[in-house]
Amino acid sequence: MDAFTEILVKIDDFVWGVPLMVLILGTGIFLTVKIGVLQFRRLGLSARYMLGKEPGVEGKGEISSFAAFCIAMSATIGTGNIVGVATAVVVGGPGALFWMVFAACIGMATKYAECLLAVKYRDIKEDGRAFGGPFLYIEKGMGEKWKWLAKLFAVLGAGAGLLGIGTIVQVNGISSAVTTFFDPNKEHTISLFGADYSIATVFAAIAVAVLVALVIIGGIQRIGKVTTLIVPFMAVIYIVVTVLVLLFNITEIPAVIGEVFKSAFGLDAMAGGAIGAIMLAMQKGVARGIFSNEAGLGSAPIAIATAETNEPVRQGLINSFGVFIDTVIICNLTGLSILVTDSHLIGKEGADVTINALGVGLPFGQQFGAFVLMICLAFFAFTTILGWDIYGERCLEYLSGGKMGPVRVYRWLYILAVLIGPFLTVSAVWTIADIFNGLMAIPNLIALLALSGVVAKETKSYFDRLNSGQIKDRL
Repeated sequence: MDAFTEILVKIDDFVWGVPLMVLILGTGIFLTVKIGVLQFRRLGLSARYMLGKEPGVEGKGEISSFAAFCIAMSATIGTGNIVGVATAVVVGGPGALFWMVFAACIGMATKYAECLLAVKYRDIKEDGRAFGGPFLYIEKGMGEKWKWLAKLFAVLGAGAGLLGIGTIVQVNGISSAVTTFFDPNKEHTISLFGADYSIATVFAAIAVAVLVALVIIGGIQRIGKVTTLIVPFMAVIYIVVTVLVLLFNITEIPAVIGEVFKSAFGLDAMAGGAIGAIMLAMQKGVARGIFSNEAGLGSAPIAIATAETNEPVRQGLINSFGVFIDTVIICNLTGLSILVTDSHLIGKEGADVTINALGVGLPFGQQFGAFVLMICLAFFAFTTILGWDIYGERCLEYLSGGKMGPVRVYRWLYILAVLIGPFLTVSAVWTIADIFNGLMAIPNLIALLALSGVVAKETKSYFDRLNSGQIKDRL
């Protein structure tokens, strides 16, 4: 297993090397300039659109705009915000947090562009189903000769959902938190697959798999209802808890912020190791940031294409704000909570790092931190599993030419992957997820660059109409 893990790490380092980071950051910067820093100039409008209902919408789509947003957010607010941030800071140092937030700020433009294109190029089926995503805006926007690129994205998207970010990583995070709370010393074990596992881990795996099956078999309508209820509620709870950690340790914040900047630019490393320290912080920060907010990955547009909306730009703005919530707010709060409590130095990994931050940072004891994180992780990761099932199914539907037989098989394989996820090693799981994420982003980023002119044109047209009063869009 160690040899296999080493091979995966080498592949991961190659995929997430300088070329991909340049492509991700470069695409975000290019789109930011192309749309005139729209993600910041119109941040308030994005928030208003997220909370308000689009006037005059004619039901062109499958689910409400807010439900589509919640499905997209359910897939982003997950273990990446809790376990992923901890992994980035432990491995990449405090500077990883800076690069995570930096990538998110320009990633807001990337998410805006990909969600705009998803709505513009989507198909509305005869039965009223809305179908779209990068595979369609590559095929329809770039032309038939690029269909191979659309298929490549769909293959990687289906694989990422089944083997990486959608199932194994998420349920691994849930089972880890449950086991840490109920059986921290693994005193109650059972032998499975030639190894001993805590009974809490086994029960968590079975429970999550059953609940996932009950929801996803009901399709996107049921998934939309569940995520609309869970995502806003749990996001608020987690934000409140992490803000309390910072308030109880407020005197440590200035020094921590200084350490983040020093680490991000290698100022705390010896001269010879400064470049290496910067690259490690950048690699882990960008990779974990993309894992969390999925800007540039091309996943969220698949859900957004189902939204009841007539305006691609409006939906793009809403989901651009989602990146701000996910990374600039939630991931940042997690990272700062870990750093102000020195939890990244305790010699642990994953959820245990964040559990320690909540336990040490709040005056309620370690058990309280474990309980809060178990609840948050369970709900965040559960909704992420639901969201990624939609992504994987739609990718496979595209590949199969609309045939639903392979999709139904995929659905059951997805449930099986959730069931076995907790019994795989954390390091290997995260590495596989990173590889899929990196490969999946490449076709999507190529399409975003190729269609950037369409994004700029649509943006100008929308705001010309909005400013002239042709669009009366207000709360």
